[in-house]
Amino acid sequence: MASSTVAAARVPDSAKGTKTKTSKKRQEKPEEDSTVLEHAKKRVRESDVEEDLSQNASADENKNEPGGINYAFDALPLTEQTQKAIQEMGFTKMTEVQARTIPPLLAGRDVLGAAKTGSGKTLSFLIPAVELLSRLKFKPRNGTGVIVISPTRELALQIFGVARDLLRYHSQTFGIVIGGANRKAEADKLVKGVNLLIATPGRLLDHLQNKTGFIFKNLKTFVIDEADRILENGFEDEMKAIVKILPQEERQSMLFSATQTTKVEDLARISLKQGPLYINVDEGKEKATAEGLEQGYVVCESDKRFLLLFTFLKRNLKKKVIVFFSSCNSVKYHAELLNYIDVPVLDLHGKQKQQKRTNTYFEFINAEKGILLCTDVPARGLDIPAVDWIIQYDPPDDPRDYIHRVGRTARAGGSGKSLLFLLPSELGFLRYLKQAKVPLNEYQFPPNKIANVQSQLEKLIEKNFYLNKSARDGYRSYLQAYASYQLKNIFNVNQLDLQKVGKAFGFIVPPNVNISIGETRRSEHRKRKAFVANK
Repeated sequence: MASSTVAAARVPDSAKGTKTKTSKKRQEKPEEDSTVLEHAKKRVRESDVEEDLSQNASADENKNEPGGINYAFDALPLTEQTQKAIQEMGFTKMTEVQARTIPPLLAGRDVLGAAKTGSGKTLSFLIPAVELLSRLKFKPRNGTGVIVISPTRELALQIFGVARDLLRYHSQTFGIVIGGANRKAEADKLVKGVNLLIATPGRLLDHLQNKTGFIFKNLKTFVIDEADRILENGFEDEMKAIVKILPQEERQSMLFSATQTTKVEDLARISLKQGPLYINVDEGKEKATAEGLEQGYVVCESDKRFLLLFTFLKRNLKKKVIVFFSSCNSVKYHAELLNYIDVPVLDLHGKQKQQKRTNTYFEFINAEKGILLCTDVPARGLDIPAVDWIIQYDPPDDPRDYIHRVGRTARAGGSGKSLLFLLPSELGFLRYLKQAKVPLNEYQFPPNKIANVQSQLEKLIEKNFYLNKSARDGYRSYLQAYASYQLKNIFNVNQLDLQKVGKAFGFIVPPNVNISIGETRRSEHRKRKAFVANK
């Protein structure tokens, strides 16, 4: 039902909760024929509980917690097929957002949910959606009954994987449409009938506007996940167009957002029924980040940044680490460099083709250890199991982005650590983090413990044409990204010591680059000839 590359991918364990591993082969769903029955209101919900031993131990002890809420999944009035799937996925106990959203969703309410990343909201909307499709006996001929919109391709793939496991014993069909995938193949599957559809905004609108054979008149559930991120990515017009096209009658809608902004409220106003139930599981909490997260920062001059990163990664090769950079070119350069010097890493960024991004994402989530270098592409919503460290090599200039980045670890009651690199001139950013309820401790690394490979790095960059070019691109993109920061009082590109910045990219003398205009292929070709001639 979905593309072969997606169908072969395993769902991340951390998207599955406290898990007992069972590997049953999934079967093709029979495409039966029937009509849609009258709307049934029973539904269910999900849990993104991580494989954390302490949580495993307490799962059976805390089914009923203060406030009279039953947190046990088996207490939900679900179909036998859904309960069986949940058990095999390893879920025993619901997270708070699940326990508070599932019952009203089963009752047919529209919900506006506010919860930090890693809270377990994927199952919160998928279980009710699957239950509805099952109770209405949706068949392929009925078309699409549920649409879930995701801000990024990677998050859409993750939701698709969870939906696949949840629908294991149901006959309903499911699929995914995302930018970068084969549009014709997607359209062919939509014509055959996709009951539960996960999509990114642009590609969904494309199919809705060219809807030959795409049946969505029977839509019963509409989910907008990470609404704030969707709007931040510039899809406001697409979302308004989608809402206008989709049928409004007898439709239940759910909107989830980590932050509540004016634009999110506007989107909720046009997509939800009047008077939706507002659920905020983070209200009144002292921290904006997960309780099990140890957070720290290190103050480091520009010319020592890579040396510290290299030292840290060499010492944590047996851990699972994500390193964030501010630009695609910087990710590309550092990945090429680290792999060249025997620090194996994966890289994920927006300039890669969709197939490459998909393969990299699933390779990393399935790995027990490894290092992933990335931009903010996967920073929101993605559930990557057992991440030990989040390294923010290039800091964001918005506390919300910091929170979303560190949300990749310590998910759903688990534990993890994060480290933020700051220049001495960037220490003012800590004030903004404090205002956003983000507690950080200062970490210090003794200078004599940091590997001094600067001279070897400079020789390598000087002699290797391809690494030299990649370093130039990374250097230029780093400066371009820095110049685009909004907090100019803290991140001022004119105050950077370019000599030291160049050292971090392996240059003895920093290259002259235009941070406004990219270099042409012709000029690159000329530079290569000159480079070779001088060797």
